[in-house]
Amino acid sequence: NNSYQLSSVPLQILFYVNGIYYIFYFLATLAMIVYKSEVFSYPDDFLAPDLALLFIMAILEVPRLHLGSKGNLTEEEAPLGLSLVITVGSVILSVYFLVWQTYVLKADIILNALLLFTYGLESVLKVVAIAAFVS
Repeated sequence: NNSYQLSSVPLQILFYVNGIYYIFYFLATLAMIVYKSEVFSYPDDFLAPDLALLFIMAILEVPRLHLGSKGNLTEEEAPLGLSLVITVGSVILSVYFLVWQTYVLKADIILNALLLFTYGLESVLKVVAIAAFVS
């Protein structure tokens, strides 16, 4: 076993930044869904799924960040790999809010593009970290 640390500092910082950004993302997206439901004719059968998917995404974010952080700090590939798998689900949900939700505003595009960028960067760093732990 190597005496030097394999855990990724940039990845750990990114988990932290992502956690804070996600709270902002969640509140902003929630506020916009409420705003859209007031301003636009938002059919009720579309409002519920949009809200449900946002809450599912928020619930996924907790184990995603926890497992990623834990896996990185303990230098174990399994939790990090699981976090990577959950990230795929989060990416799909983010793309939903970017492209397929009932009303997509410019703010939605900016919020989701930034989220997808951080997910992408995080995923690359996870793969690098997993490769380092496995080798």
